Amino acid sequence: MRKMNYGCNGRRAVISGGTSGIGLAAARTLLADGAEVWLLARTERPQLLAELKENYGEKVHFIKCDVANVASCKAAAAQIKNAGNVDFLVNSAGIYREQSMEMLTEAEFDEIFGVNVKGTVFLTQALLPYMAAGGAVVNVASDAGVSGNYGCAAYCASKGAVVAFTRAMALDTAPRLRVNCVCPADIDTPLLQQQLEAAGGSYTLADVAEAYPMGRVGRAEEVAHVICSLLSPANSFMTGSIVTVDGGLTAK
Repeated sequence: MRKMNYGCNGRRAVISGGTSGIGLAAARTLLADGAEVWLLARTERPQLLAELKENYGEKVHFIKCDVANVASCKAAAAQIKNAGNVDFLVNSAGIYREQSMEMLTEAEFDEIFGVNVKGTVFLTQALLPYMAAGGAVVNVASDAGVSGNYGCAAYCASKGAVVAFTRAMALDTAPRLRVNCVCPADIDTPLLQQQLEAAGGSYTLADVAEAYPMGRVGRAEEVAHVICSLLSPANSFMTGSIVTVDGGLTAK
């Protein structure tokens, strides 16, 4: 993907789920645009961080954080505030589980909502006092939070909650901040690979791709472009928007 100018040079960004998939792609795009980025994740990836630091030096930071744990969110925010105000927050941490309602357990429900909803809400809460006026938040939900899907009702409900949370936060924080939501469909990330492995061969990547008018699944860089566009000061009148990046899936 060719380099673009999002107007994020010199801005400070925090990305949960920042060491993999969509979060990592957004981090790379922001760093290339000149932003300073804090990557939050449960697991450190030393080789990845070394590569990013080689390219972007002191603009790359990592904080171990479990967003499903409120104390962990607060601890991460406390570290970040020492560098100054935060301009951008991308709530990208998320998990996917396929489970029928008949078989859904309380533990599975708590895990899905703990990361996808609780993590989004409480990381946002922890960082709100340190966000600069004119800043922006992008929440990563899913096409499943807009139109639903088969066999994953709890996941759909969690992403639908992120969509509703986005709209409410846009109202609560305007005009100081902008809050938008991106809703990807299937994207070629480690999360999708885990989904296919969990399916045990009952369907393949080619089967997934057949559902899309574009004839393929998406790339993380394509979602990152939309995220950075939503963060960009050029979109200063855009808040409370729910943007699908789904290859035409929800248009059917």
